[in-house]
Amino acid sequence: MATTFSLARVTIQNYYQYRHVDKPGWNIGWTWANNEVIWSMRGAFATDMGNCSSFNSQIPHSCKKDPVIADLLLEQASPESMTAGCCRGGTLYPQTISPSNSFSSFEIQVGTPEGHASSAHAPKNLILLAPGPGYTCGPLSDVNPTVSSDIGGRRRVQVFRTWKSTCTYSSFLANKTPMCCVSLSTFYNPTITACPTCSCGCREADKSTDSCMSMREGSHLSSSNSVNNIDIVKCSDHMCPIRVHWHVKTNYMDHWKVKLTVSNYNYQRNYTDWNVLVQHPSLRQLEKAYSFNSTLLPAVGLGDEVGLFWGQKYYNDLLLSADEKNQVGSVSTDILLRKDFESFTLRNGWAFPRRIYFNGENCQMPPPDDFPILPNGSSKHKPLLSLVLPFIIFAYKTHL
Repeated sequence: MATTFSLARVTIQNYYQYRHVDKPGWNIGWTWANNEVIWSMRGAFATDMGNCSSFNSQIPHSCKKDPVIADLLLEQASPESMTAGCCRGGTLYPQTISPSNSFSSFEIQVGTPEGHASSAHAPKNLILLAPGPGYTCGPLSDVNPTVSSDIGGRRRVQVFRTWKSTCTYSSFLANKTPMCCVSLSTFYNPTITACPTCSCGCREADKSTDSCMSMREGSHLSSSNSVNNIDIVKCSDHMCPIRVHWHVKTNYMDHWKVKLTVSNYNYQRNYTDWNVLVQHPSLRQLEKAYSFNSTLLPAVGLGDEVGLFWGQKYYNDLLLSADEKNQVGSVSTDILLRKDFESFTLRNGWAFPRRIYFNGENCQMPPPDDFPILPNGSSKHKPLLSLVLPFIIFAYKTHL
């Protein structure tokens, strides 16, 4: 008897404008509604085949009731195992930085052990690890069937059924403590406002020790004794893998200039395609970021502008780890801002950012009372709202 199956195309679309999925990449999992098996896949693979001992001739790709799927690396994929939008190692770029690399797709042939096509009931208990915890996915719900074009756009092809789920991200689920902190300085005050002590955990090693252990992102949901949950970072009072420094550098007649520096204290990890999000009212007068790419993002009703900065390809898009000589990796740029004379001031902490995010994670700011001294130093801090959400799309066709 010929095997009958349903062909499903799964698309993971990152609609976040500043949060990306870094290596080792996403994993997506679900629980089948009935007794479905995955007969074959293109563009990704099930991480566990499961127990397929009941099959004698044609062996399914995975017999797991709750399969977990991972993306292929490009160098691992043969031409016949690839499909459009696959094989990027599970990485997803933010929409603002690279729309063409902000999604990932794969195809699965789904059927029953008896060789029948799937009854096309929506899978349950959808999970997204990207690469660790932090995302919570809603149930898959029916939407209008996906329509694509064929024969050079002359023919419209509609699939049998389409489901969508929205997955939202929470830093509180992903990380027990912040993963970055902010320090401040100015040209008019020799005092540097350091990152708050114990921003990302407290230093337990002796002051003479250079290397310290730090819990890895998302590791609090796993065994804290696992070696895989530990990063080795340069010992510091803040104990953060990443420090972002904002230096008010120059005050011109019509402009002012800031130097933004990102430092990597992690001995074990380079940060590829990193980005920094800054919330500051003067960013609407952004003239030039000399060494970074930059753009303004919608502020979603906030009074302050939101600027996104990221590295230039092949120049500083890779933030290197700290080295054996105890030197931290760093990238930096000068930022030129035009003055709005109705709002610009160096008083009351106005020149400092309201919030800074690294790779979408909120960085620990110093309290306003610790800002470089100016009379009546103060500043309002507003939480940055999530701008957009990622979607996961299932589109089913039926093949005989």
